Amino acid sequence: MVERMLSQQAAGVHSIAHKCSPKQAGPVAARRARGTAAYQSGLAAEDAVCQKLRNAGWQILLQRARTRRGEIDIVAQKGALISFVEVKQRQTLRGAAECLSATQSRRLYRAAECLLQSHPHWQYEELRFDLFMLDAQGNIEWLEDIIRQM
Repeated sequence: MVERMLSQQAAGVHSIAHKCSPKQAGPVAARRARGTAAYQSGLAAEDAVCQKLRNAGWQILLQRARTRRGEIDIVAQKGALISFVEVKQRQTLRGAAECLSATQSRRLYRAAECLLQSHPHWQYEELRFDLFMLDAQGNIEWLEDIIRQM
């Protein structure tokens, strides 16, 4: 028996399918599919926001900017103003608006500090945090200077 298993492994025939029943694989595969769909949806939402910003005269400095303190979806500049943009997509605009917690706001602020330190060449006189909310119908709402308003 052991010899047969070793020969199957050597031939590359060995399968571990028997260790994972279809019931176990189903939820994992479904969760992975939902995660992939959410990721793709998030990318599309961020692209739509970038286009809206460009149409309004903004320059996109960074997209999906990762730091050791967190991630900022978009960093955009218009004149001497730099905006750190968070994008939230939900079924309704209200649902999107309710998703930005105080904890996440602090994380955004800390991530922005890291980005400013790592990009000393950025020229600005004013900084702010904006929130773009998208709903399932493709409606976009833009809230400016959200952290000061909280």
